Amino acid sequence: MSMALLSRREWLALLSTSSAFAQGMISRGLKPTPRGKPSGIPFNCHFVDVAAEAGLKAPTIYGGVDHKDYIVEVVGCGVAFFDYDNDGWLDILVLSGSRLDGEAPGATNRLYRNDRDGTFTDVTQKSGLEHGGWANSVTIGDYDNDGFEDIFITYWGQNVLYHNNGDGTFSDVTGRAGLLQSGKQWNSGATWIDYDRDGNLDLFVATYLDFDPKQIPKPGASAFCRYMDIPVNCGPRGLTPTRHKLYRNRGDGTFTDVSVESGIAKAGGSFAMTAVTADYNDDGWPDIFVACDSTPNFLFINQGNGTFRNEALERGVALSEDGQEQAGMGAAIGDYNLDGRTDLFITHFQSDTPALYANQGKGMFEEISLRAGFGVETRYVCWGTSMADFDNDGWPDLIVATGSIYPELERRFPNYPYKSPRLIFRNLGNGRFEELVEEAGPGIAAAHSSRGCAVGDFDNDGDLDILIMNMNEPPSLLRNDLKRPGNWLKVQLTGTKSNRSAIGSRVTVEYGDNRQVQEVNAQCSFYSVNDRRLHFGLGSHQTAGVTVRWTNGGVEHFDKVEVNHLVTIKEGVGIIRSARLHGLVA
Repeated sequence: MSMALLSRREWLALLSTSSAFAQGMISRGLKPTPRGKPSGIPFNCHFVDVAAEAGLKAPTIYGGVDHKDYIVEVVGCGVAFFDYDNDGWLDILVLSGSRLDGEAPGATNRLYRNDRDGTFTDVTQKSGLEHGGWANSVTIGDYDNDGFEDIFITYWGQNVLYHNNGDGTFSDVTGRAGLLQSGKQWNSGATWIDYDRDGNLDLFVATYLDFDPKQIPKPGASAFCRYMDIPVNCGPRGLTPTRHKLYRNRGDGTFTDVSVESGIAKAGGSFAMTAVTADYNDDGWPDIFVACDSTPNFLFINQGNGTFRNEALERGVALSEDGQEQAGMGAAIGDYNLDGRTDLFITHFQSDTPALYANQGKGMFEEISLRAGFGVETRYVCWGTSMADFDNDGWPDLIVATGSIYPELERRFPNYPYKSPRLIFRNLGNGRFEELVEEAGPGIAAAHSSRGCAVGDFDNDGDLDILIMNMNEPPSLLRNDLKRPGNWLKVQLTGTKSNRSAIGSRVTVEYGDNRQVQEVNAQCSFYSVNDRRLHFGLGSHQTAGVTVRWTNGGVEHFDKVEVNHLVTIKEGVGIIRSARLHGLVA
């Protein structure tokens, strides 16, 4: 292609890809924009960390505490809210890493069963999920359509597929399913997706980079191993990215690698992280967005014939508004402006802003981060994130988990702490967001070095709580104590012709003049999984209309659905249950 035919964005992409940066993690070096006058609107959420009293006391082991020699020690892992035993209460999965010296007592993924009274019981050993190693991301879905949610976990090394046996236990079926791999690839984001809409969940697995500690330089060995002139772990810049995989579900419990024929294997050159599926261009076929670290993001558009095409650049989500690469880590989707389209929010490194991409229709995006108010925050390394209506006012807000990757930095530069607060961006309903920290409660203001984050209603009281992974500390469980509750509606889908988990299905809820869409997905935030029950805040509205577009394309509509209920909809049958949630058992 001649230079005259390149667009400004494409030309800048080529320049940024070929440039040599003085650090391994990319940042645009932005200073925050001035904060405007506070809106003065009360924020009715109050988040309190109840993890210790809930029984979540085991620390998540991940690399060294005071220093980290290799990048595998800094990335961290995800968490999940899901109902593994089908009792209507969210259980918790917290992934774990290891230590490079091999001494890591207590380092295992942990499953906590919800006791329905505000506490959880560690059932890891009994469940069969005890596992060491460097776990990264989790994706959850019922791949064999037997009514119980299964678990797939990515690793530096061999990934693991756990089949839910329906009796509180899980079996490692990785080999039987055909998902063994050679070597020690660093697998990153992964998500279930029924890309061919045959009713069976397929599996997309991204990789971060080719990592062998014997081949990686030590801190300070090159320009990619220094930050602010301090020796730090090397990468990802200066290291080698690898290819990604798509596995087709045969429907008999086994999978076939279709990476080449699907076109997924063609995409390379980026350090892939979180993967989030949705029908971004509204053509009825599920697509895959992948946030990529220090390299252009991917947006794999489903062509409807078993193949994908990476169209991130032409659709406006590969780079920043000014055509630069960013350290894409976490990703959230949602309909922030209630226009019936799926928007994207991506988190980045410090000295850069998070990015909000507004869907302009048919999957064409425009970055509006500064106009939306996100330029005020550039202090922290940002990771897990979710777009969710925490105050039930009818407008989705944003949570961001933060934490540095360089514990060595703070000793010389106190203004760059290793631990930092969480962030809440409250949706003002006018296209802008307002950052809140202290106003949102002590659970948000508390400083940790966090990574994965999931959102769900663990206590079944009608508002959304937050689960956060903290490096070498126990997780945080932020209970949302709403001071002035608004109305809400939860929608749980069960597929019949579509996959049973209904991953890829879209729900549109209309309340008053508002119209909000959400989609069921199997990974988001940073390497994490949210409550499968879609939650819609409704403000003061008393009724809502619900439209479901199932993964296979079928559409069902329900008028005047009662608010403050959990509504369960079965494909082809309709609403099979509408129930009030009664909260914790006394």
